[in-house]
Amino acid sequence: MSTLSIRIPNSVHEAVKSLAAEDNISINQFISSAIMEKITALETEDYLSKRAQKADKKAFKTMLDLVPDVPANSFDK
Repeated sequence: MSTLSIRIPNSVHEAVKSLAAEDNISINQFISSAIMEKITALETEDYLSKRAQKADKKAFKTMLDLVPDVPANSFDK
């Protein structure tokens, strides 16, 4: 485990303290969780961007052409 010293505005510290208490977790757990959420979001964005670069638009269009042209069901409108 590592130690990290950061400077944050008092208002942010108070908000973190309050939210962590509401969740019955420590400030460290709250901040670790928030950091992991941000890392996950950035990694997901990177993964999807890389996947999109591999897309084959012609193959996608071919697949779309196979979908029947029928009206939507009433529960889908």
